[in-house]
Amino acid sequence: MTLHVTNTLTGEKEPFEPQDPENVLLYYCGLTVSDPPHLGHARSWVHVDVMHRWLEYLGYDVRHVENFTDINEKIVARVGEDDLGDDEETVAETYIEQTLSSMRALNLLRAEVYPRVSEHVPEIIDLVETLIEKGYAYESNGSVYFDVASFEEYGKLSNQEPEEIESQGDPDERSEKRNPADFALWKAGGVDEGAVHEHRHEGVDHGGEPPEGLTWDSPWGEGRPGWHIECSAMSMTHLGETLDIHVGGRDLVFPHHENEIAQSEAATDERFANYWLHCELFQMGDEKMSSSLGNFVTVEEGVDRLGTNVLRTFLTAGSYNSTQLYADETIAEAEERWDRLERAYDAAVDAVDSTDARTKIVDESFRTAVDEARASFVEAMNDDFNTREAQSALLSIATAVNSHVDDRDEYDYRGLREAVDALEELGSVLGLSFAGETAGTATLAGDVVELVLDVRERERADGNYDRADELRDELEAFGIEVQDTDDGASYRLPSGE
Repeated sequence: MTLHVTNTLTGEKEPFEPQDPENVLLYYCGLTVSDPPHLGHARSWVHVDVMHRWLEYLGYDVRHVENFTDINEKIVARVGEDDLGDDEETVAETYIEQTLSSMRALNLLRAEVYPRVSEHVPEIIDLVETLIEKGYAYESNGSVYFDVASFEEYGKLSNQEPEEIESQGDPDERSEKRNPADFALWKAGGVDEGAVHEHRHEGVDHGGEPPEGLTWDSPWGEGRPGWHIECSAMSMTHLGETLDIHVGGRDLVFPHHENEIAQSEAATDERFANYWLHCELFQMGDEKMSSSLGNFVTVEEGVDRLGTNVLRTFLTAGSYNSTQLYADETIAEAEERWDRLERAYDAAVDAVDSTDARTKIVDESFRTAVDEARASFVEAMNDDFNTREAQSALLSIATAVNSHVDDRDEYDYRGLREAVDALEELGSVLGLSFAGETAGTATLAGDVVELVLDVRERERADGNYDRADELRDELEAFGIEVQDTDDGASYRLPSGE
């Protein structure tokens, strides 16, 4: 089955055909680094990561680029706050460091590059000059605007008519623009003080003069890039004029992605991206999880609470283009699902490595169940990266393993080996690791438990059985299962750790 994806540009689910049959050019609109990364960001990251992994599974070489927007009034608004830094550049650097740390904690594959806007101002200026030369943009009072009326296909992504579009940009731009729908490519002067004030956190006293943002010299005078032109310049610098897949949040369809298409295609006369994939919103109660609303759980908090595997199980429980709710019930479901997968994997490994796994034992129904689950996983992932159904296929393997191990004293070695391989191979597509946690507090928790068990063993050796039992009871009160065997005590951390 060929991979099919839902293309926002056409509104259809289409067979995926990259320009080069061996390579895929994938661009994801990254963060404006003005707040700690939260689980809303993590959801999109994880789904883009799964796309990357599945494309590689299909045999493609994936060139994945994800940007950092490190020039923005929201970043300037954080200057002097909570020791983040005394200028725009330092604040951005602080949050980029936090973001990269969160990416590693989530077990994300690394992008080919993480371009920053501040590094690509020369390319941005060149692109703006091209648009002026070709008659798609005009200078006004040191700023440059894209003339929406000059691009006939404007509105083709969001299905809007230019004359129906309300004014874009700040109110003070209206007198400078030919048309209210025109948008800024280059803004004269420094960051707008009113915009900085709007994005300051309530109750924070910055004191003194308002912070200033970075500016650059340009053919139109000193100023800063517009938001939309940044992604066009960065993506085309690193991936060329036409992308295979452009991914971003649903809330960016208009105006950001619509404007990207207009300015890019006007400059190059080439299609900017063949497939536009949009991640749906991540909800916290009745609202989307958002830095600006302040209703978010940071990635660091999520990983520390749940562990990477449970968190990724939770985030891939719904497909990228379906809405997802952060709630105790949905978290509990993810914990239960990961626990089922982990227990089945451990049971399969224990059985296949035991003396009871036999070469001539054949359980046809077990082998068939594993093969069918593998086929279901592939079918689901080729159906627009349907992670929900793919996850269900993994759980089918877990069910088959448990049924096989519980029903007999001697095991089908080849069947178990296939099950173990399938869980590891397909689980890795979802970024799950059965070899142990990739991040979070799990490693430390395991070390502490082992230290307590060592103390417990010494108490038992000294004949202090009551104290040894107390230590076991205290561990179990934290949800840590302790089992005594001939080879010593073993333990299982709570689900997700």
